[in-house]
Amino acid sequence: QVQLVESGGGLVQPGGSLRLSCAASSSIVRFYAMGWYRQAPGKQRDLVARITTGGSTNYADSVKDRFTISRDNAKNSVYLQMNNVNPEDTAVYYCNAEISAGTYWGRGTQVTVSS
Repeated sequence: QVQLVESGGGLVQPGGSLRLSCAASSSIVRFYAMGWYRQAPGKQRDLVARITTGGSTNYADSVKDRFTISRDNAKNSVYLQMNNVNPEDTAVYYCNAEISAGTYWGRGTQVTVSS
C-alpha cells in the first residue's frame, strides 16, 4: 500500500506562482512514474504532468511552458511548479503513482486562481 499526501495548494492571483508537493510513504525509486492530475467542478480528471523513473516528462498542452514537474528520490517526493497561472488552472490537484501493484492517488489539494 502506498500513501500519497499533497500539499501547497491555496489561493493565488492570476499570473502568480505556486508549488505543489507530494510526499510518498515509501521509496519512489521503484515507481514506474508519478504524476499530477486535476479535476475542476463538473469536469473529468485530466493529466497535468507526468514524470517517469527515468526522468522523462510529458505535459498537458494547456500547461506546457508554464508548469514543471520534478522528483526528488531522496525525499520520496514529486513537485509541480506552477507559473503564470490563470483562472482555468483552478481545480483540485491530485498526485498519482504508478507501480507494479497498481495505481495510487492522493486525496488532492485545492488550487484556486482568482483576483
